[in-house]
Formats: sequence, structure tokens, C-alpha cells
Amino acid sequence: MKKLSIIIPCFNEQSFIEQIIDKVRHVSLDFSMEKEIIVVDDASTDGTVQIVKAYIQKHESVKLILHTKNKGKGAAVQSALMEITGDIVIIQDADLEYDPADYNKMLSPIFSGRADVVYGSRFMGSGPHRVLFFWHTIGNKLLTFFSNVFTGVNLTDMETGYKMFKTEIIKSIQITEKRFGIEPEITAKICRIKDIRIYEVGVAYYGRKYNEGKKISWQDGFIAIWCILKYNLLWRK
Repeated sequence: MKKLSIIIPCFNEQSFIEQIIDKVRHVSLDFSMEKEIIVVDDASTDGTVQIVKAYIQKHESVKLILHTKNKGKGAAVQSALMEITGDIVIIQDADLEYDPADYNKMLSPIFSGRADVVYGSRFMGSGPHRVLFFWHTIGNKLLTFFSNVFTGVNLTDMETGYKMFKTEIIKSIQITEKRFGIEPEITAKICRIKDIRIYEVGVAYYGRKYNEGKKISWQDGFIAIWCILKYNLLWRK
């Protein structure tokens, strides 16, 4: 395993996109791993695309995929998965809520031969966590509990934005959700893979408020519940 593919879906992230790409590009990976950085712009209407293109002119190591219409995070991940060449892949949100400095912590269980999939949990470990929305935390924990009931695993953070996979694992499942429903869909489907080895590690979480650009809302919680039922009970492809 020589290369980590980092997928960065983004939509209207002009305030953060250059910073997050720069953090990803500069993070030093253990295990002599190379990096492949793929940004997928989901039809941004601000200056995100121009910022990324200007960055690429200086640093050709970054690849940009453009959506002509807004489709959602799930669709962006699907587009990137068709282009990746790495042995391991991680999904990196375009804001600054998750820190690429945690990549090595997540890579460790894979390189030790113990894990095929690693989730970065916001609810375990000793990293810094910004204190924000009480009901969001309760909602995330309830969704994780509900998912665990059907998958039979004991995750602490199913909805985490940090999910790392051996590439053959993530490519072995068919992802259909276009938006935030991708989180419970992926979880349901990887948990059905025979002898799958899933680990969690605690990661830092620098959450943001809605006036800072946070996009997920309470409606997405109901969609997540539907997706948990859909991919665990109704549609098991």
C-alpha cells in the first residue's frame, strides 16, 4: 500500500477550500505513503472553483473534478471514486471541521494488518472538540444507535465525516445516495461484507456554526433514518 487518495467534496467553500487543500498537501504521512488529492466541486456558485484552479496552477499535484449542477456529497464521492488510483481512500470534508493531522492515526490500524475500514469518531479519544450544539450531538448518537441496531456493530459515530477504506472495499459496494444519506448507506453496506474488519479511532473535531457555513440540517436526520431502514432492511444490494 503506497498511496492515499484524499477525496474532498466541496460546495461554496471559498472561505476554507484553499486552507484545507494546503493542510492536506502539507500533512506528513507515515508508512512512506504518497498522496493523491482529488477535489470535486459540486457546482459552487461562489469563488470556490476559481480558488482551486489558481491553487492547481501553483501545485499540480491536486486534481479537480467539476459538476455542472449541484448533486450532493454522495454524488461527489461517486465521481471521485471513478478517478482514484490509491490503495487507501479517505473522504475529507472541505471545511476545517476535521484535521488531516489525524490521517496517520487512522492509517495505523490498516498498516498493522488489523483493519479494512477505519472511522474517525468525534465521540471518543482525547483530541480537541469544539463545544457546540447539544441536540446535534444527541441526534448523531441516536442515529448511530439506530444504525447499530440493524448492522450489529458497536460504532460510536456512524455519521462521521472521516471514513477511511482500503480501496477495494469501497469500490466493492454500489453507492447510490447523492447527498448526506451516503453515511448510513456506506455503513450498512460495508457491514454486510463477510469478515470485514472495522475500527474506530478518536479524532479532533473543530465544528462550525451555521453562520460559519455549516450545511447539514435537521431534515438530513430524517433522511438518515430512512436510509438506515432502506439499506439495512429494504434494499440490500
